[in-house]
Order: sequence, then structure tokens, then C-alpha cells
Amino acid sequence: MPTGTGRSIVDRLFAILGSATLVCVSSRANSDSSSVSLNMTVENTGATLLVECLRQNGVQQAFAVPGESYLAVLDALYDVRDEIALLGCRQEGGAAYMAEAWGKLTGQPGICFVTRGPGATNASIGVHTAMQNSSPMILFIGQVGVGEKGREAFQEIDYRAFFSPICKWATEIDDPDRVPEIISRAFAVARSGRPGPVVVGLPEDMLTSAASGHACAATISLPPAASADALAQLASQIEQAKQPLIMVGGSDWTDAGRQAVQALAERYNIPLMAAFRCNDIVDNHHRCYVGEAGVAITPAARQLIDSADLVLTLGLRLGEISTGAYTYFDCPVPKQTLIQVHAGNDELGKVYQAAMHINASPSLVANALLAASPRPQHDWRSWCEQARQGWQAALQAPAQPGDLDMGEVMAWLREHLPADCIVTNGAGNFTVWPSKFMVYGEQARLLAPQSGAMGYGLPAAVAAKARYPQRTVVCFCGDGDFQMNSQELGSAMQAGVQPIVLIINNGMYGTIRMHQERNYPARVSGTEITNPDFIQLAQAYGYHAERIEKTADFAAAFERAQKSASGAVLELVVDPQMLTPQQSIDQARGSAS
Repeated sequence: MPTGTGRSIVDRLFAILGSATLVCVSSRANSDSSSVSLNMTVENTGATLLVECLRQNGVQQAFAVPGESYLAVLDALYDVRDEIALLGCRQEGGAAYMAEAWGKLTGQPGICFVTRGPGATNASIGVHTAMQNSSPMILFIGQVGVGEKGREAFQEIDYRAFFSPICKWATEIDDPDRVPEIISRAFAVARSGRPGPVVVGLPEDMLTSAASGHACAATISLPPAASADALAQLASQIEQAKQPLIMVGGSDWTDAGRQAVQALAERYNIPLMAAFRCNDIVDNHHRCYVGEAGVAITPAARQLIDSADLVLTLGLRLGEISTGAYTYFDCPVPKQTLIQVHAGNDELGKVYQAAMHINASPSLVANALLAASPRPQHDWRSWCEQARQGWQAALQAPAQPGDLDMGEVMAWLREHLPADCIVTNGAGNFTVWPSKFMVYGEQARLLAPQSGAMGYGLPAAVAAKARYPQRTVVCFCGDGDFQMNSQELGSAMQAGVQPIVLIINNGMYGTIRMHQERNYPARVSGTEITNPDFIQLAQAYGYHAERIEKTADFAAAFERAQKSASGAVLELVVDPQMLTPQQSIDQARGSAS
């Protein structure tokens, strides 16, 4: 029967049911009634196609704060809840940090879902951190309907304009049939070259619209390799060096690559130095490991860079921190023979004109260089041994004031943490302890923000515990840093993935207080913190919690924390006089006067 719009009732029924099929089960000639059954084969929507693309790409975990703008995705995830776990978070910044940490830890893009507007802006801190950490990540954000964009609709943001400066690619999917294409590209971009974050906007009407496409297959990204000529030139440069140094960084290392660079260093006695917060790339117990080039670089490490005549950088971007505010190497042409190897072509020549730029995976170059067997013209053994001794000497922190000495705490942790522990931290002066006074073995990992983002440590620890529930995960926090994302204790409690959290409490924003005392001594403004009762807070979230005020009490308390099935929060009360392990407030004021 025709309707006023020219469409029949049957046409409208099929439009409502999508691809539903009408099947007549029985119809008896002399019956007063007949029965009709609907065998429904529901057509894909943008949301179900998106989730299937994630499943095809091997996604096993996603982090999210729910929002009405992507309800259809949440519903689609319900159907695959046995394959893709969804960890609900308390704030979008925490969710994005978790996804970034997952990407850094696994090498596969961390997946995060947040709602539009405030959800997107909250999550932006995790995107920035993923970019500076070179971690693969995909942030999905709900968006206003396709027909409403450009009107400043409720919570509308132009994601391309907002996120493009801080991510590798920002896009939106307006057509549900393009979901497989764009998701495939998102995975490829996040993992290729220099890994990093991708942002994908999801208009809510697109998510509920019918989609006729098929889910994309798993995206395969092959790392770039160096040419034979480039490797030959690299080997020749190394052969001529008198005091070579290898600096390692980045996030795209394979286990074989790590082993190869260690074997290369061992064969030729070349010192191995880690870039800022990349301490875990190589085994710190290896006789060629000589420390980290980062914030608060040790005098021995700085002298090593200055004295080297050849520096081979593998995987690290030559940013401000790992170059000492661009002072370790003259700009644009360093006095050292600088050879830069990076999988991201955009990183080559960004700041420095190196003797060689090689666009290749650091893991592949390390393996190839080991096989090439350079023939050095000099003996580097004493050079390497001296560098190693300088790092080992710096592991011994001077005695700290007060009843709890973090130097002694770190010495105990170095001896007693499991070989495969995962350490996380946010930002603040307290991070000197896990970065300069921890030794990371071959199986250990460090998750820390090269962006200097406070509040990262706890969400990263939650992600690590979700990925490796049987491993010991220890989060270092400052008292100010912890309160940036303390609510994620609730996310961890709900998911049953509680780490051990160490809150180093000095009652201040330590890094800013340090700069304040050095530049404006005794004029304290805005850096003091009045803290809550951390023990009661942790217990409210179901954690084992203890306040520790004396060094002698730490070991037993940590052992109790390790045995706790509910995770643990240990508040370590330290003397606020110490700004850094080497400088007190009084000393800072004296040097400034």
C-alpha cells in the first residue's frame, strides 16, 4: 500500500529492520491464524564495524570514561567483552595516560575512548605525553552529529584543529563505510616511523548508521632498514673513533635489537648511555651501561658526552632534555661526529646536522652493525671501564636529612625488587630516585613521561598491572604529583589491578620550589601543599596503607605491601629541607645570594 511519501509499508519495515529477513514459518489453509517469525540478521553499524576492526587488529584492552556521545561503541564492546577488556576510569586524563603506558609497554597502540568536549580536552594531556614519549596510541572521541558540525553544538570541538599540533594524525569518520579504511590507517600511522598518538573523532549519528563495509584485517607495519652502503659508512666511522659513545632511546626497540646493541657494546667496549627516561632499553647490569642523559645528569655522564669524539644515537630524538637544552652538542654542527639513526624520517636533521643521518629501525641497525664486525683502530676498554665506574659511583646517594633516608630506601629496593618489576613515575624532583638510583635489569621496565607530566605514574601503574597482573608494579609519586590522579585508585580497585604506590611526601611542589629558591630565595609563593590523610584515602579505596617515617621501618612495610592482595599505598615522609639528593633549601638560598 503506498504511503504519503511514496514508500510502501514493507519498504518502511525493511528500512527499520536494516537487513532483517522475513521468514514464513507456517500457514495452514483453514486456520484462524498464521504465525510469522522474524529471523533477524542485524546489519553492521559504524560502531559495530569499528569494534570489529579493533578485534581484528588484536586489541585486548581498552581504557575509557563513558559518555553519551559514543554509547553505540560501548554497546558494541559489550558483545566482545570476553575478547576486549574495558577498564573504566575516573577521569579522561587518567584513561589517556593508561592507554599511552599500554602502548609504551607493549609496542601496540593503546586504545582509549572518551566523550566529546570536556572529555576530549581532559584526554589531551595523554596525547601530548604519547607524542613526546613516542608511544603508539589511538584516542577515540565521541563527536556531535555530522549534520551539526560547525555550529558550535553542545560540547563541539574541531578535533583536527585542536589535536593536530600534538599528535601524528587527527581525523574524523563521517561515513560509516569508511570505518575500516580509517581504522587501518590509524593503526599504521600510530606504529610506523616514530610511533605516536592518533586521534579519531566519532560523530554519534555515524556510529548508529548502517555500514555495508567489512572489518579491516590486521595492519602490518614493517620497520625501515638501512642500506648496505649506509651500514658500510657507519662501520667505517666507528672504526676511526678514539672515544665512541652509543646513546639509546625511543620506543620501537625489539628484544633482538636490545640484545644486539648490548652485544655490540660488549664486543668493542663502547659505553652505552640511555636517553631521558629510557633507562630500561638496555640491561643496567651490563658492564657497558653508563647511565642516563636526562634531568639532573651526573657530572660523570656529562663529561662522557663532552669527551666523546663519536656519538651514535639509536632511536632517540635529540630533544631539549637529552641534549641538556641543546648544549651537549653544538648547534647546528656538533664538534663530535654525530650519527643519528631513527625510524622517523622527520627526526633526522630536525635540530642537528649530523655526519650521517640514517632513516632506519635502531633494532635493525644494531643487528646489522653487529654482523658487519667493524675493525676498530683503537682500544676502548679503559674508556668504557672508566665511564662505568663513574655511573656506579653516582648510585650511592649522600646521606639525607631527617629520619627517612630515600638513598637507603633505594639501595634496599635495588637489592630486593623482582627482576621483572615494572616501575612508573610522574613528574617532580622525587623522580630523581627511580631515574638515577634504580638499576633496571634485562626484564625490568620503566614507564615515565618525557613530557614532564605530573599525575602520570599512577595511571601508568594501573595499565601495567592490567597487562601483567602477576608482576610487581611500583609507582613512585610525589605528594603533589599523586593528587593529580589519585582518583584512579578507584579504577584500579574496581578492575582488581592494584599496584604498590610509594608517595614521597615533602609537603610541597618540589621541582618548582627548587627553581623558586634558586631564583627568588626565601620568597615562597604557591609551592606549599597542605595534604589530606593519605592513609585514610587509600584505605577508603580498599588498599593496604601505611605511613612510614623512619628508614628502618621501610623494608618490613614494603614486604607487607608485596603480600597484600589489594595493592598498597606507602606514604614515605621525607624532610622538606632536601630539594634534591645533593642540595638543601638552605644551600640553594646560599648559592643564590
